[in-house]
Amino acid sequence: MSQETPAYVEIARRLKGLREAMDFSPEEMAEKLDLDSEKVSLYESGSTEIPVSYLFEVAKLCNVDLTVLVSGSEAHLHNYALVRQGRGMSVDRRKDYNYKSLAYGFTGRRMEPFIVRVPPKDESEITFNEHPGQEFIYILKGKLEIRLNDKVLVLESGDSLYFTSRTPHALRGLDGQDAEFIDVIL
Repeated sequence: MSQETPAYVEIARRLKGLREAMDFSPEEMAEKLDLDSEKVSLYESGSTEIPVSYLFEVAKLCNVDLTVLVSGSEAHLHNYALVRQGRGMSVDRRKDYNYKSLAYGFTGRRMEPFIVRVPPKDESEITFNEHPGQEFIYILKGKLEIRLNDKVLVLESGDSLYFTSRTPHALRGLDGQDAEFIDVIL
């Protein structure tokens, strides 16, 4: 049985191509994004999942649409972008979360709204992430545990959270159920 190439491999190629087209070295790109140059090289290697927030920051820096980095296609809508239920563009960047972009067709976005589904997992399986920017989470269904450094918060349907994404954070669904939420990254 042949395994499908993970989406982040293609995204990594686009990231490297964009950086080279901008005539940035990995070190220059890292400096502009306030990151370690090893992270830039790692994300461009095609060997690891790439945080959507990193893609958002690269798109902003290079003045390209996030849709181009994720899908290889241009966004083309200028007045509005309607996304029907269940029809968001899948952003296959992490195997443990399901992201769907809710504004992928709109060009010139200043934020990235997603619907995210996070499965339940054991405490030992959580992984922390941190990146530039800010995030807003609004819980639609289920219970979400979010860890912000050492602080553990449990959010339920109707709860929201706004935080700086530079704070190391990790997520997991609780009570044996997926947690589903709107995640807006700025």
